[in-house]
Amino acid sequence: MLLSIVIPCYNSEKTIREVVELSMEEIRKIPDMEPEFILVNDYSKDGTYREICALAREYPCVHGISFAKNFGQHNAIMAGMRAARGDYIMGMDDDMQTHPSQIRTIVEKMNEGYDVVFGIFRKRKFGFMKNLTSRIASFILWHMVERPKGIDNSNFWCCRRYVRDEVIRYNGYSLYLQMLFFRTTSNVANVEIEHFRRESGVSNYTFGKLVKVFMSVMNYSIVPLRLATFLGFAFSATGFIASVVILIRKLIEPDLAVGWPSLICVMLLCFGIVFLMMGIMGEYIGRMILYQSRTPQYVIREQTDETDGREEAASRQLPGEERTQSIQ
Repeated sequence: MLLSIVIPCYNSEKTIREVVELSMEEIRKIPDMEPEFILVNDYSKDGTYREICALAREYPCVHGISFAKNFGQHNAIMAGMRAARGDYIMGMDDDMQTHPSQIRTIVEKMNEGYDVVFGIFRKRKFGFMKNLTSRIASFILWHMVERPKGIDNSNFWCCRRYVRDEVIRYNGYSLYLQMLFFRTTSNVANVEIEHFRRESGVSNYTFGKLVKVFMSVMNYSIVPLRLATFLGFAFSATGFIASVVILIRKLIEPDLAVGWPSLICVMLLCFGIVFLMMGIMGEYIGRMILYQSRTPQYVIREQTDETDGREEAASRQLPGEERTQSIQ
């Protein structure tokens, strides 16, 4: 059985070799399992792709892809998934936090018959801000998208080939892979794993990038639009009732003073809600424009092995679409 490990790489020159070699050691301990590595360089600013090329020369099972610009983690994983040939496809990070020692635990859970398995950390060792934003995002996502009851998601996952085949059919620009998994199958499980600290450097996720990933969920849910409808109805009803109450009180008490400060506060609150809902609807319209304009998920600049058909696999698109070309 072939296990394809897809790793999006960004400024990981100092860690990617250790991730790959430790993963190889762990996979050798699993009976009848062979490894394949798809390393996707997301326009790193250091020598990450140079190190990927060195690994590809040293190990035939390592294959590298390099982007022409930074497209983001989920787009990089999508490119790697399209190039993967394994029976199982696994996603990992490049910073040793999703540690190779936990691969066997996830594979054993997959062997129980699940289509997708997410590794859930017993104790998260992210920084305070990332822990906070991740918890907030998880809480909101839980109420915005449909997923199996009691299932959480993470960046350390494994799926079967048929799930991969369905996921890579998605051709929209804005990606959130975990939502595509939930849209494909309900046969999903969690397994507890250990979380490790970063070997070097700091997290590449800024608050802005976290918000961007979170907003991509709107590709898979209309809950925000329903929320806009509900709030519009609620505020309209509240305003109507308040107007009737004020009118009756004015008729009963002609000397009743009108409270300008409270009026301004109500106006600011209402206008704030209106602009928020307009922004949400604008996001949906913008994503429709990006889709209609054929904005590419990624552009491949070069690969380590373009002669074995991987270039065609990595740039595979649905019929009728323009094909993303590599720069030779």
